[in-house]
Amino acid sequence: MYVLKLSTIQENETIIKKSVDILNNGGIIAIPTDTVYGFAALASNEKAIERLYKVKEREKNKSIAVLLGDSAQAKLVTDDFSQSADRITQKFWPGGLTVIVKKRNGLPPNISQQDTIGIRIPDHEFVRTLICVSGPLAVTSANHSGLPPATSVSEFENALGDQLDLIVDGGKTAGGIPSTVVDCT
Repeated sequence: MYVLKLSTIQENETIIKKSVDILNNGGIIAIPTDTVYGFAALASNEKAIERLYKVKEREKNKSIAVLLGDSAQAKLVTDDFSQSADRITQKFWPGGLTVIVKKRNGLPPNISQQDTIGIRIPDHEFVRTLICVSGPLAVTSANHSGLPPATSVSEFENALGDQLDLIVDGGKTAGGIPSTVVDCT
């Protein structure tokens, strides 16, 4: 496991390259967002998503949200981006808003047991840049299920860090609370 701190633009580009390499090889990374820290895997990798459930100790009937780098990536996870979803996301993305939309066929079935999926674009420049390079990420808050979400690396590193392939340390997150969820189906 590696811990890399966000700092200069040039160093952050190196962290993006390392993160994408790990993600492309089925790895799990911890990333800061605009709300809380999250554990992330490629949204297209069923085995990596399975690892997310194990690390998180999450029940399989609970879906995992997908973070996007930009609104164009929505078409990679949904074929039905409704007018209501479009209106609300234009106002609140990037930011702490997750919208529930119909799940696109072809996504790993373990990302959501339902025919819907939660998606959002975080208001965190590094994470959006990472996702634009890697593709959509399945992300769950960085904690064991039932415990408070982490707003700093120190809150999960000792208990869960050895189960991760990379921790990106961006300091304390600004938001401190998980995103608001709106059903737009």
